Amino acid sequence: MVAFVASALLVASASRRRHCATCGAPPLPRPCMTAVSPASSGSEALPSAGDGEWAPDSWRRFPALQQPEYPDAAALAEVEDRLARNPPLVFPGETQRLKASLAAAGRGEAFVLQGGDCAETFEDFSSASVEATFRLLIAQVIAMSYLSGLPIVKIGRIAGQFAKPRSALTEMTADGLEIPSFRGDIIHSSDPDEAARVPDPERLVRAYAQSAASLNMLRALAKSTATMTEWTDLISTLGGPAQRDLVERIEDALQFVSACGVAVEGNAAFREPEFYTSHEALLLPFEQALTRRVATPATRGGSGGGSGGAPSEAWWNTSAHIVWVGERTRQLDHAHVEFLRGISNPIGVKVGPTTEPEYLLQILERLNPANEEGRIMVIVRMGAEKVWRKLPPLLRAVTAAGKHVVWSCDPMHENTIKTASGVKTRPVDLVLNEMNAFFSVHAAEGTVPGGIHLEMTGLQVTECLGGEASPVSEQSLADNYKSACDPRLNGSQALEMAIAAGKRLRERSRR
Repeated sequence: MVAFVASALLVASASRRRHCATCGAPPLPRPCMTAVSPASSGSEALPSAGDGEWAPDSWRRFPALQQPEYPDAAALAEVEDRLARNPPLVFPGETQRLKASLAAAGRGEAFVLQGGDCAETFEDFSSASVEATFRLLIAQVIAMSYLSGLPIVKIGRIAGQFAKPRSALTEMTADGLEIPSFRGDIIHSSDPDEAARVPDPERLVRAYAQSAASLNMLRALAKSTATMTEWTDLISTLGGPAQRDLVERIEDALQFVSACGVAVEGNAAFREPEFYTSHEALLLPFEQALTRRVATPATRGGSGGGSGGAPSEAWWNTSAHIVWVGERTRQLDHAHVEFLRGISNPIGVKVGPTTEPEYLLQILERLNPANEEGRIMVIVRMGAEKVWRKLPPLLRAVTAAGKHVVWSCDPMHENTIKTASGVKTRPVDLVLNEMNAFFSVHAAEGTVPGGIHLEMTGLQVTECLGGEASPVSEQSLADNYKSACDPRLNGSQALEMAIAAGKRLRERSRR
């Protein structure tokens, strides 16, 4: 369950402490940080530097890409200290339960639905936006669970997905002015002005507060009074007449369960869904500040083993239940991989069409040397045309090496195009094609498709082309295009993807 944080108020710091706020060690020198890097792709020699003793700040010894250059290092250090003394956003017990669920997904006993905004913003934050994302995920889960017969692991891209990697240091304004590229509200403002793009460390504080507020509301929504009828009505609303038959079949199934003596409406399994949070672990000072050494008991039936017993201490990133490393920052000898190798959370690894099998095995070994189930989710982003050629060698290499991973499909990022008028968009047909190809390749290779990863919103935006229930045309993109970064599926389009995934899972279970 998402964590409850009683207050988003931060503890003020009177002075900069001259030791590491999380581990009691002297702070290591801050690296020279660069903002842009190519995707890490091919075979890289496994360096010895990352094999040494780990600490929450040991990443500072390594090159740190995609990091902002703060003009006032002392102000940044003071903010980091404040964050390090504030309550965690999530708790290790929750994260352990997620790891056990991911282990089940890797074995084909569950399936992961991960989705939410491309980038959260301060301006668009509201109770309505948080509720819309939550309600969409639950509607998708109900449809997928019914169609597949599997438990669906619910992970939101929410309560921390603020920072964005960029491929260029600068961008052009509509007036022809070259300014620093927008990297997310946690770093600076999106206003098209050079002064507004100066990194401000106080924005980390605001991002923490917004994340805490989002988590509080998610916790409340997870215990909401919504009935199953309300959820099926939402599927009907989002899916339109095309999904009326599906809704009726779900309602019939619920009536059958009730007739068998199971109280659907009063059952906590129906009424209190487990919900987890995630984001890209991009801005390392923020991630370090929320990393804590915590004593946690072993979980029952999970990858942690055991059935209770004595607590053990481990380092946990308490900013989210699961974080991922992107293609631009997953170099083996760089700061992001160094940081992630030491935390106990599940970790996502984004891999694209240039990823070589040898490299994938190396990063799996670096991040999961014990080969723990539920530890690694490989998030594949290949493109609708390339997935047929590029995914099989990766599947074969990982299978041959006996590595435990959850294979997830991100069908969004490699299917981004620009219209003739220069609007960035994603055709739903291409997104759907890549997801279907992902399932087909796994079927051909005899491996397990474990999840899908979508950029989406419960709001009826017009950012992606097409869709079955309410198609978006190129002309109508401007009607409600709101994204601060990349185009998102709207509620109807995202539900269409979930239903298609559920049908593919049903096909797999019947083979």
